[in-house]
Amino acid sequence: MNNTLRKDEEWCANQMRLFLHRVFGYRGVILFPWLARVFDRYDGRSNTLPPLPKTTKSSQSNIHEIRARSVTYYQVLIDTRDMPHIRAQTEAVTFLGNQERDRNLYAIPGLDYVAHEDVIPYTSTERTPIEHELFDKFLMHDSEATPNFVPREYLKSWQERHHLWLELSDVSKDVTHQIRVTVIPFYMGSRSAQGVTVHWWRYSIRVENLNPDEPVTLRERHWRIFSLSGTLETVRGKGVVGHEPRLSKEYPAFQYSSHISLSAPSGHMWGTFKMEKDDGTFIEVRIPPFNLECKSDPTDNKSLI
Repeated sequence: MNNTLRKDEEWCANQMRLFLHRVFGYRGVILFPWLARVFDRYDGRSNTLPPLPKTTKSSQSNIHEIRARSVTYYQVLIDTRDMPHIRAQTEAVTFLGNQERDRNLYAIPGLDYVAHEDVIPYTSTERTPIEHELFDKFLMHDSEATPNFVPREYLKSWQERHHLWLELSDVSKDVTHQIRVTVIPFYMGSRSAQGVTVHWWRYSIRVENLNPDEPVTLRERHWRIFSLSGTLETVRGKGVVGHEPRLSKEYPAFQYSSHISLSAPSGHMWGTFKMEKDDGTFIEVRIPPFNLECKSDPTDNKSLI
């Protein structure tokens, strides 16, 4: 556990705690905290789109020109009973298998990353208050504890084994026309074939309407992807992950994950979402720039369990 957590967050960090997600409403249990650097580009004044970042090697530090603040995020298990009702992909953690023996892409269902501000604590008298296949592997009942379950040794070893693929370090945020976009990138590993190494990342994106009295629908995405090798790629498409989500008072947010590969060990991405209002007019919403940074692959086999 990180000893820099603030006192008002110790109740979450020191014990396994039940919570409700403030935005998506699902039940969950906190497993352990991460201390993330949050780069928020919104200045509270302008709705105009800024110039695109320069595509030079020196621009790799463009995110870090904005002063970061430290925010506690939590690795959580989602109650599987709530997963069909969440406007978010519930396979937030993916990683590559061992390069030499396993070329599969693994997904761990029902894991999420939640900021402290989105945590609403609650209590339960049930012996197993959260339904998830990993709950009994990670936690055990203890009638004398508060709450009445404590972490097993297996949870600690699991965290250490998957630390590289779980660790959250940077979060990028921006707001345009009262639409907030939050991006969290994760390094997944690399693949080598015929002398060429390809690096993979996943990125989680949350789009939230801060003024849900004026609904919008996400119609298009426009990405710019810069690789340290010097290439710049432009990607356009309808919606995101096969959806054109409507952000309204009933459902103000949508969260999804996707993947990107580069032949270089680092790069960055940025872009815009094209949103349609109910009156047929369109607005462009910034996707804040975020860095894609390589981490060293571990030598052990990355097994799911």
